[in-house]
Amino acid sequence: MSVFPDRQTVADKLSSLQDQDQSFLRLLFENAAQDDALFDGLHLYLDRASEAKFLNSLKLERCGEWIGNNAPARLQIRLMEAAKSSQHPAFAAFRKGLQASGGLERAYPTAAV
Repeated sequence: MSVFPDRQTVADKLSSLQDQDQSFLRLLFENAAQDDALFDGLHLYLDRASEAKFLNSLKLERCGEWIGNNAPARLQIRLMEAAKSSQHPAFAAFRKGLQASGGLERAYPTAAV
């Protein structure tokens, strides 16, 4: 029995990030049962980017910013953990986009102490 969506499909959707792909990913964000498949695909996407001959950092930043803006609060910490899981410039570019989105700060605002 195969799991849908598989990590290959999620990685491909993140790579192209066109309108229909964004709709697909938003549906994944709504279903907490598919979080593991989402993160498996995200890791595959980042691994592919880190192994590519050409590093498209703007595309990675844009992807990170889009995910940070659209992912629900329950995913924001795991997204940042995934972005910090490597020192490779591909992960750094994705992390920069995540930070620019402000998703983590919206999900977990700082307390006024």
